[in-house]
Amino acid sequence: MAERLLCPSMMCANYGHLADEVRALDNAGVDIFHCDIMDGTFVPNFTMGVMDVQTIRKYTDKLVDCHLMIENPASKVDWFIKAGANIIYIHPESERYVVKTLAHIKEMGAYAGIAVNPDTSVASISEILNLCDYVLVMTVNPGFAGQGFIDFTRKKVQQLITLKKEYGFKVMIDGHCSPEVIEDLSNLGADGFILGSSALFRKGRTYEELIRELKGELA
Repeated sequence: MAERLLCPSMMCANYGHLADEVRALDNAGVDIFHCDIMDGTFVPNFTMGVMDVQTIRKYTDKLVDCHLMIENPASKVDWFIKAGANIIYIHPESERYVVKTLAHIKEMGAYAGIAVNPDTSVASISEILNLCDYVLVMTVNPGFAGQGFIDFTRKKVQQLITLKKEYGFKVMIDGHCSPEVIEDLSNLGADGFILGSSALFRKGRTYEELIRELKGELA
């Protein structure tokens, strides 16, 4: 089984001690720091911004991604790459020129990603998969943490795992990534998981212990 990429969702972190959180997660062995950027328009919530990404970048050498849940992401891509993001995800529904924007992300030296909502079909994005380094499958509706896993998205994950063999992108899962979901979808061939309150940001256990367990090191 390939190594699981474990990616803490930093909107769930303790913002009163963000630098300490980043250091602790880095030392625990996470792979990618996941930053949810919401504008209150494309999704009904506001979350992180450029300064948050800059702070996270300052305290880790690991990859940092930005999931742009915003209208017209092309106008903001450069902001987040310059702030230190290595991976940029955009939603096809929010961007008029998806191909142009994905190409620009690559031209800026970052990895290009597409985010797929529960109600977005694989067929509708099939022609742009050749431009994607990462595909982020939303297994909940975007906008809020703490939602339940939408069961029918598992079929979409299976479809994309089949397609990744042709295109070479990584399949990432975002939404209620509990230990059980991680085990199931990892066995199918998913590459990485966004970790929120279902698996990582919970009281009583250290990040190091939880990450080792989720990677299968404590089995």
